Amino acid sequence: MWKKEDAKPQGISESSGASASAGAGATHASTASNPVALPVSPRATACISQGIRIKGEVTGSEDLFVDGVVDGKLNLTNGSLTIGPNGSVKADVTAREVVVRGKIEGNVTGRDRVQLWSTGQVTGEVRTDRLAIEDGALLKGRVEAGKQPVKATEQKAAAAAGTAKSSEAAPLGSGTAAD
Repeated sequence: MWKKEDAKPQGISESSGASASAGAGATHASTASNPVALPVSPRATACISQGIRIKGEVTGSEDLFVDGVVDGKLNLTNGSLTIGPNGSVKADVTAREVVVRGKIEGNVTGRDRVQLWSTGQVTGEVRTDRLAIEDGALLKGRVEAGKQPVKATEQKAAAAAGTAKSSEAAPLGSGTAAD
């Protein structure tokens, strides 16, 4: 009564639930115990697994999961980059979204969002519209967060070149006349 064959999604066997939760790469691999190949979505995450070391430039427009070592440059124009707990990246990173569970040494640019999990460590400059940092995460470096109009930023930089030192010394929200 409870096991209707027509109620299961097509192409997924009963044992595939366990293998699908094993990891990002396991969802589209076919094994001896699960001969049914699961359909691969066009946004399937590529994976640089633990034990893999890449030196050089990695570019693309899809999602990427790094649990190995990358030395060089990572540029994912429209993709999401996730650094796994075993991942170590010594590179300048540019992506739509960056999730850090491992280590990054270099500049990080997340067009939409950068998220540091409790196990994440970033050493370098971070630029993003939205920044989320969990308790226990480590961030050493400079941070630029929030949406800033490009033209207004250029005008402020040129006009405030002489007054930048005095405005940085005043604390924000201090209630003084300088605010």
